[in-house]
Amino acid sequence: MSLPNASGSIERSIIIPAHNEAARILPYLRSITAYLRNLGQSYEILVIDDGSTDATASLVEAMIATAPEIQLLRAPLRQGKGAAVRRGMNAAAGRLRLFADADGATPIQELARLEQAMAGGADLAIGSRALASRLPDYAIKARWHRTVLGNLFNSVVQRSGLRGISDTQCGFKLFRHTVAADLFGVSSINGYGFDLELLYVARQRGYKIAEVPVNWADQPGSKVHALRDGFAMLRELALIRRKSAKGCYTAPQ
Repeated sequence: MSLPNASGSIERSIIIPAHNEAARILPYLRSITAYLRNLGQSYEILVIDDGSTDATASLVEAMIATAPEIQLLRAPLRQGKGAAVRRGMNAAAGRLRLFADADGATPIQELARLEQAMAGGADLAIGSRALASRLPDYAIKARWHRTVLGNLFNSVVQRSGLRGISDTQCGFKLFRHTVAADLFGVSSINGYGFDLELLYVARQRGYKIAEVPVNWADQPGSKVHALRDGFAMLRELALIRRKSAKGCYTAPQ
């Protein structure tokens, strides 16, 4: 078990939102646990069960018996990925807080790349498949139609106020604890568009965002439907822009 250090703080919090992930979550949790144990620093893993109707919760509970650094937070009804990540971030105690998709599409070892960006002065570091796809030393395995639709979505996002970020939706993002508390304290999008809201507010508040290439592989059983969820995220982006115009994201004086 990894315990808090002498000052009572935890170095890393890993937040895993999960909805009906019984077929995929355990290998990734084992990988995360092994990786963090080898680092030799304090950590916690928070699995946020977002109203699963399969065996996700019972499998995680069984793993907790041998890995007590894992915590399970359950929502009786599905509220959305954004709501699950927000709950996990608000419950976390780590100095650095990462959320990662339960399917393990981004290997936990890529955390080192994000932490290097934080050591260089970033306030938040976000994994980027788009940047990685342009570099020879990275492996990106994605279905062609998701790549095409993702590129179209990113082009719309770029024109709508998030210029300079080539991949807003990669489910592998790291925050300093003070930045996480600030951004998740004002975020309200429960759907997949929550990433857009976080980055939009981070830009408005002057936080330094580092976009970091990461290895990534599409996993069978994805919950994301490119067309349906893409249109939903564009509607959420429009809502974000309206809220911004009303001053909802303005930092308090």
